[in-house]
Amino acid sequence: MSTPSLASLPIRRLTLRDLTACADLSEDRGWPREEHKWGFLLTAGKGYGIDDPGGGLVSACTVTEYGPHGRPSLAAIGMVLVAQRHARQGVGRRLMRHVVTALGPTPLALHATPYGRPLYEELGFKSTGRAEMVRGRFVADGLTPIATRAATAEDLTAILRLDEEVFGADRTHIITRLPAFADQLRVAEEDGRLIGYAAAWPNMDTHVVGPLIARDTETAKALLASLAARTDRPLRTDIDVRHEELLAWAKGHGLTSLSTNAVMTYGVTELPGIWQRRFAPLTVAAG
Repeated sequence: MSTPSLASLPIRRLTLRDLTACADLSEDRGWPREEHKWGFLLTAGKGYGIDDPGGGLVSACTVTEYGPHGRPSLAAIGMVLVAQRHARQGVGRRLMRHVVTALGPTPLALHATPYGRPLYEELGFKSTGRAEMVRGRFVADGLTPIATRAATAEDLTAILRLDEEVFGADRTHIITRLPAFADQLRVAEEDGRLIGYAAAWPNMDTHVVGPLIARDTETAKALLASLAARTDRPLRTDIDVRHEELLAWAKGHGLTSLSTNAVMTYGVTELPGIWQRRFAPLTVAAG
């Protein structure tokens, strides 16, 4: 019996039942399995994939939509993967074209590795910024004049209000999942008013810091330091390179640069919101 061609294999929506296959695909490409993150993305957003007749997945990606339900104002594409045995055969291009078509007029965003960037440029994505991934064991110096505390259920309304103002779109379905997804969720206050919040969630042997939303760099530093003080794991985060002061401070406190990815958009010239107060995404896969 002949093997179906890659071009004829159907693209379908993925569900949580595909979690192991998605993690296997990550591992196949030399990425960590990241089941915790895959589970979050498949429940908070949508997954698309192509089944391999021989078992597992040929390709997969996730889409996280923001804004009014049914009329998203922004969608983030992430976890774009093609199995090693099917690489360089146009599978990723076909899956991406399907997703872009399915999302219609919705503006799109993604973080691109140097390896993936040529494909996205071919599809019409434009580079509009960069994010630098840093990782390491944070070395505290005790200088955090801005007070932070653990978030409570009573903070949720204020967190959602602040997040929508800074992010530029409603992502209630994401933020309300943070208490279950993250090991830590902390807020910074001034005179009883919320001026920032941040989460740290488990990813393999690290804690990833994100989202990191803050009034200014000093508030971002205080939130990052407070999260670091409450974990024994190395920290990892992706900081917008325009936040030069925060990046330099993080590197001066034990974190080192791992890579820099391009922030790319489609259908919009720049991301919405207030970049000066948006220091790190929840994950580069979800914007």
